[in-house]
Amino acid sequence: MQLTRSVLYLPASNPRAIEKARGLNADAVILDLEDAVAPDAKSEARAAAVEALKVGGFRGRVGVRVNGLDTPWGEDDLAALSGLTPDFVVAPKIESAEAVQAVAARLPKGVALWIMIETPLSVLRLDQIAGAGAPLAAMMLGINDFGERMNLVLGADREPLKPWLAAVTAAARGHGLLAIDGVVNATGETARLEAECLQGRAFGFDGKSLIHPDQIAAANAAFSPSPEDVAKAREVVDAFAAAEAEGKGAIRVGYRMVERLHLEAAHRLLARHAAASTSPSDGPI
Repeated sequence: MQLTRSVLYLPASNPRAIEKARGLNADAVILDLEDAVAPDAKSEARAAAVEALKVGGFRGRVGVRVNGLDTPWGEDDLAALSGLTPDFVVAPKIESAEAVQAVAARLPKGVALWIMIETPLSVLRLDQIAGAGAPLAAMMLGINDFGERMNLVLGADREPLKPWLAAVTAAARGHGLLAIDGVVNATGETARLEAECLQGRAFGFDGKSLIHPDQIAAANAAFSPSPEDVAKAREVVDAFAAAEAEGKGAIRVGYRMVERLHLEAAHRLLARHAAASTSPSDGPI
């Protein structure tokens, strides 16, 4: 199982950031050609991203966020990736299944597609978009663009965003995709970051988008199973493995009744725990 607890954006036009990212313990890094790069630096950033992919050396997965096909740079971004093998490509501001398929048709073979959900039309068409088919693998909520276009006033609790947090994870789960929560812009507010990570986990997200290396540890911790959750999952697995549970659909474990669906959830949690325990991104820096 490959984890996506921490997904770090970095400007592809910043060579120091790229070099530093090779040693960071993020599960995935995204070489950004879109929002983090000024229009007059797009070509330079594209060339830098290509070079970074050729050199490699990243501890986790590496992807590239391209510009949209409706911009002057999108086609060239995707063409530049021909013959390269990033782990994934991120497409921004996707509003239809057709838009997913247009980007997918231009990807190198075997490269996964992650898409950004960041407009009102995106959330109104979530089921259609999520069902667009392979190589679509993940949906990322773009909170900054979405909040601005919706005219939301977002506080620390993200109250106006909660219906869309649930909607994005429901669409992702319904179509077997990863779901990645949006960024925290205030990089120095550790308590807010930790709270948002735990909130995202509660809503079912697999991980969080990040904009600073100092945010990685909080995301990795929040989206990894806690020792208490691991112990409970093992208890459920052991209980169903016992001879007296054979053939039963529901059994008592401690003070609670659990069903086969809880057994499946326990196996998934233990798989995430095993992946987190052996992840290269969690090794010494």
